[in-house]
Amino acid sequence: MGSIVDRPSHEPVVIFFDLDDTIFDHSRTCRAALGELRRAEPRFRSMPLDRLWRRYLERLGETDLTLGYARTQPAAYEAARAARFLGLAEEAGWSATPADGERLSALYRAHYQRRRRAIPGAIPLVRTLAREHPVGVITNNQVAEQEEKLRFLGLREFVAPLVVSEAVGAEKPDPTIFRHALRAAGVAAARAVMVGDSWSNDVLGARAVGMHPVWFNRFGASAPTRHRVPVLRSFSPAPAVASLLRGLPGR
Repeated sequence: MGSIVDRPSHEPVVIFFDLDDTIFDHSRTCRAALGELRRAEPRFRSMPLDRLWRRYLERLGETDLTLGYARTQPAAYEAARAARFLGLAEEAGWSATPADGERLSALYRAHYQRRRRAIPGAIPLVRTLAREHPVGVITNNQVAEQEEKLRFLGLREFVAPLVVSEAVGAEKPDPTIFRHALRAAGVAAARAVMVGDSWSNDVLGARAVGMHPVWFNRFGASAPTRHRVPVLRSFSPAPAVASLLRGLPGR
């Protein structure tokens, strides 16, 4: 039996996407939720919204590095979010308690759920691609949360496989999660495209296993390394972007 690597090239192309900040607009949703929180909690108003947003994302990144696979434990994840807000409150200059951290975390979460949104153009692009190709998602997070995001966006029926770090036991950029996704899709790496916003997790992670990476760089950041890969600044118009992605494995 042939391996995933040496299957014939007539097999279909599979287009994989990252989820957060590639299909689902986590950053803008987060900023909107923090804006609501800042309006509800006057003591946060000493910190400009852009700084609050930046510091939240920085603390979120630190939490990801600290928790690792503990993110699969909901209690640990909730405690980490409460600690994050406790730290932000202290940065804003007020004496907060652990109970304040929990209250702020719950309030933020409620605003986040209400302000959720897709990346502009992502929904029509996924639907356009799914007419002709399997569309998968490879994402770091908890299964239930990522499933719910796709259902909220109306895209769950268009995505198979959905590969989540919690279920796999490995996170991007670990090659394990990409190889798991390739096996789940039944496709060779050379026939798979990976679209994502993270240079390290999505671009370099996919490239390391032989997939075709595409960097979704909507904010125009500079590439951290010299690897040359296709870059998308937006997903519109969907037919043109879909044509580009379909053609990559044939190059």
